[in-house]
Amino acid sequence: MPIYEYKAKDKENSCAYCKDSFEELQQLSAPSLTKCPRCKSPIVKIISAPSIGGSKSSFDDKAKNAGFHKLQKIGKGEYETKY
Repeated sequence: MPIYEYKAKDKENSCAYCKDSFEELQQLSAPSLTKCPRCKSPIVKIISAPSIGGSKSSFDDKAKNAGFHKLQKIGKGEYETKY
């Protein structure tokens, strides 16, 4: 299930929970929230970047620990083993 981010439309008339932003775990088929679950003030959904995979170095570490090898091309038809 994805995590959606919401924030208050009107920061002056909202609670501390929704004033800046909060996250909500929802099914894809669930409708977007329109009111704060705590203070019932109007909220809007924030578009945020997804976190997929992680950094390249952590990917390399995981691959190395799983027993994979990484090759780097050093010339025409020549490769060097990185790990």
